[in-house]
Amino acid sequence: MDFTPSERSQAYLERLKTFMQAHVYPFEESYREYHREHNNHGRWREWSEHPEVAKIKQKAKEAGLWNLFLPDAKLGEGLSVLEYAPMAEEMGRVYNSSEFFNCNAPDTGNMEVLYHFGSDQQKEQWLQPLLDAKIKSVFSMTEPQVASSDATNIETSITPDGDSIVVNGKKWWSTGLGHAEARLAIVLGKTDPKAARHQQHSMVLVPLDTPGVTIKRMQNTFGVYDAPSGHGEVHFDQVRVPKANLIQDFGAGFAIAQGRLGPGRIHHCMRCIGAAERALELALHRSGTREAFQKPLARLGGNAERFAKARIAIDQARLLTLYTAWKIDQKGVKASMTEIAAIKVVAPTVLQEVTDMAMQIHGGAGISDDFPLTGFFMQARALRLADGPDEVHLGTVAKLEFKKHLS
Repeated sequence: MDFTPSERSQAYLERLKTFMQAHVYPFEESYREYHREHNNHGRWREWSEHPEVAKIKQKAKEAGLWNLFLPDAKLGEGLSVLEYAPMAEEMGRVYNSSEFFNCNAPDTGNMEVLYHFGSDQQKEQWLQPLLDAKIKSVFSMTEPQVASSDATNIETSITPDGDSIVVNGKKWWSTGLGHAEARLAIVLGKTDPKAARHQQHSMVLVPLDTPGVTIKRMQNTFGVYDAPSGHGEVHFDQVRVPKANLIQDFGAGFAIAQGRLGPGRIHHCMRCIGAAERALELALHRSGTREAFQKPLARLGGNAERFAKARIAIDQARLLTLYTAWKIDQKGVKASMTEIAAIKVVAPTVLQEVTDMAMQIHGGAGISDDFPLTGFFMQARALRLADGPDEVHLGTVAKLEFKKHLS
């Protein structure tokens, strides 16, 4: 068992680091300021992307740093989950920088669904435009009227009707919904309430311009709108799409979701680790350049011990996540459920704790937009719900442990 990046992975990582230094870090502050000034309001139809983003994307594409997440040498760069993990960590050092490389959620997960489970027609119509970043997509799963932490509660109906499928229901926290280029939603809904518990649901492709699709609002996180993508509430009222828009088969929704959520969690968790590394670096720099009570901050109030504990926590989280990536590559998602659930708890929690410490070291500046720390904190706290509540993942780990030892 060796987590050392392959020569190919190391080569890509060095190119990515060089690109980040040349194009992403210099742009970071301007990006934050632009969205704070232009997009932090509920009038989502007025949101716009920073004009420099398209230029950086084009440069990334020309540099061969495009669709790095997809393990296909023709459509992506052919990197395995373990090989891609260090790239996700590097991107995580700058909030949302994965967007510049077409490696951002929810598009990556949606592209993986289409790549692994989509028909040839679905791939041609939707996958290729997503790979080219000509359109954006949405994943609609969570619902406002049920506890969606138990996905079997989902009530949105996906009903066959002749050569069509009819969708009815309400979704919220649908990431990407506010983007001007959003064209497609992958919707998870219930088809057969009488089927076995994990065979009741289906997934269907719903173009956002279909009659009956209504975007009700964008939702903020801690008072901030995550423009230009945004998380929003969308209603489906007698939405009719061709049966050809069904992904794989009726009742296959949970199996598809399981496949979607495996590698994608590696991406999220490694980005968390990259952000935690950046937060620790900022804290260390701050503590070495500021004094209080005639001492450097690093020497006050147990700060040195806090830095040491942060170092240990980050390294532990990284090792667990790399092990999970290795196991997915070697044995598949189904055999890696314990590890996937574990990193969903560990990585965002470590990021939240390290960022909180870094914010404290920075004093008032730590809770301002002068540093990326507030963005990292929101990222961590939101992921502890967006990827499913910690309690659900801990329950999964416990259940699998019971099954191993008490069955």
